[in-house]
Amino acid sequence: MSRLMSAVLSIAFSAACVHAAEIAPAPRAKVTVGESAPEFKIKDATGKIIDLAELTAKGPVLVRLTCGCSGCDKELAYFQQINGAYKSEGLTCLFVFKEPDAKVAKYAAEKKLDMFYAVDTKGESWNTFQTKSMPTNFLIEKGGKIVSIAAGCDPSGLLANRVSEKAAKLVGASAVDVKGKVEEKK
Repeated sequence: MSRLMSAVLSIAFSAACVHAAEIAPAPRAKVTVGESAPEFKIKDATGKIIDLAELTAKGPVLVRLTCGCSGCDKELAYFQQINGAYKSEGLTCLFVFKEPDAKVAKYAAEKKLDMFYAVDTKGESWNTFQTKSMPTNFLIEKGGKIVSIAAGCDPSGLLANRVSEKAAKLVGASAVDVKGKVEEKK
């Protein structure tokens, strides 16, 4: 009797393990240059869902995971220049902030953000894009393949210039010296 019970339990346990393996999510592919961007949806400040797949179906997208620290704030002007330079050429910029909604809403109004932005105080976006760095910029071509990942804070504008050059190639435009444009305005 105990052998029969052991056999039944063993079969039941094996079946449960196989079933669990069937329903467990597959591990995500590493987010790297040359690979497809991860599935990503987030609500903007008005509650509208922004779907990265829909955006990349229309054209290239720059996703910037950022915060409101002084370094990111200094970089904002460069990335606003990128948005302004290539928006009419088809580039969409999406900024995801890790600060609370009220703080970001005030910041967006003060800085006159003219791009999509959303708030993710829990950091789910950083998990989705598999990065801990803040800020991190993901340049994604039309169709969803990642062409560039630029991580880290660079208030000098050099990193933004490299992102600008890559964005220009994606939209078929001349590269804009965003560092120079910002310095002209000072």
